[in-house]
Amino acid sequence: MSTNRLDQNLRSTLSRGRVAVSRPAGCPQIALHLFDPSVLEGPLSHDEAQSVVAEPAYWSFCWASGQVLASWILANPRWVMNKRVLDFGSGSGVVAVAAALAGAREVIACDIDPAALDAVSANAALNGVSLTLCDDWDVRPAGIDVVTAADVLYDPENRPLLKVFRESASRVLLADSRVRELGDPVYDLQTVIEARTWPDLHEFEEFNRVRIYVAADM
Repeated sequence: MSTNRLDQNLRSTLSRGRVAVSRPAGCPQIALHLFDPSVLEGPLSHDEAQSVVAEPAYWSFCWASGQVLASWILANPRWVMNKRVLDFGSGSGVVAVAAALAGAREVIACDIDPAALDAVSANAALNGVSLTLCDDWDVRPAGIDVVTAADVLYDPENRPLLKVFRESASRVLLADSRVRELGDPVYDLQTVIEARTWPDLHEFEEFNRVRIYVAADM
């Protein structure tokens, strides 16, 4: 996957957009093709701002929860080693790449955005790992051992995913910075770690506190 393809995808919402390789501060072990903020020599025009809000290129940023979960997996590889892992809402692919580097038998990056899957493919190659791509959770491969997910609960309507994940795999690794209480006792809080979206979007401080949860059959 060429960077030209990623640039074209980004420019569908931001005419001045392009990607550059960088290493997120919260997970410097992994290099990613991400939005290059140096292209913004001036403020966004009204049309650009409207386009970015309407169709944000989530894959071009490495969100705080993704960084934290990826770094945590690299530090705790036993959770994914020799397992078949599905990364839900993969975005840039940082968590999927981390799982592959940590020794997962297979990692499936699942995202409904074709541009995100382009980014996942490019970022996998950048880090020397192989990932399987999936564009629809409902047609995911069978036999998933572990589901990983970062910042997918931003919409209250997504809360049922907690149960769906548990029914789909014997182990779920979840990171979230938006919801303080999951309301599901099956998910065990492991730690809370501070991180910032990369490149930094200057979000509210409360969104920089990432909670990692594990739900697992012991």
